[in-house]
Amino acid sequence: MTTTAANISTLTSTCHYTMGELMVATAAREIRDGEVVFVGMRLPLIAFAVAKKTHAPNAVGLFENGVIRTTPAPELIYTMADPPNILGATQCLDMLGVMSLLQSGRVDLGFLGAAEIDRFGNLNSTEVRGTKGITRLPGSGGACDIASLAHRFVVLLEHSKERLPEHVAYITSPGNGDGRGWRKRVGLPRGGPSAAITTKAVLRFGEDGEAYLASVHPGIEIEDVIENTGWTLRAGVELPQTPTPTDAELKAIREYDKQAFWTG
Repeated sequence: MTTTAANISTLTSTCHYTMGELMVATAAREIRDGEVVFVGMRLPLIAFAVAKKTHAPNAVGLFENGVIRTTPAPELIYTMADPPNILGATQCLDMLGVMSLLQSGRVDLGFLGAAEIDRFGNLNSTEVRGTKGITRLPGSGGACDIASLAHRFVVLLEHSKERLPEHVAYITSPGNGDGRGWRKRVGLPRGGPSAAITTKAVLRFGEDGEAYLASVHPGIEIEDVIENTGWTLRAGVELPQTPTPTDAELKAIREYDKQAFWTG
């Protein structure tokens, strides 16, 4: 389902919502009240605002540039250094200051994006290899730290066979390596992937470290998800549908992203 900025304020959860809004609402539910969350930009930024207004009023948001917030920025931001993100911030540290919270085990959840995620939740944001050769990407930033040291992380990305290969072309940020017990073997004391929220479904990770299909978005067929995944994705005979955004979630999304800049 799609919508436009022109009519976005008139829509309710009983009719239209965008895929971006569905992904934001799903991501917001991953945030628990009182948690310290590495927020990031784009959809996770709005997910933090939604969680704060609905079910997690005591969550704390961290940004890589050193900003710590107990409230969302008063208006939509487009980079984490935008002035509204500084206004009303709880603290404005440097990058080392917020990264040290990861090292000390105080970050509960981190949101990440990636060019690729594989069957064990490893992420690639360094380079992709296709028919036209190698394409270089921005690299890790703080993603490797978050994936290594947060208590769990959630990935948001487009769902296609190219984006979900069986093995990523390059491990920028570690998931579960090659399976059960890998993180412990390599010295990562905690954490790992909790969910991958895609444009078709929600994948979660079992005790063996491998992804499985947890829910399918409304209007998406299970076969479509399986066909667009680069490995044999485990799925039950009957799967729940990803819950649609509630009225409260849509209201929070649309009050924050008024022009549907990130969610349209």
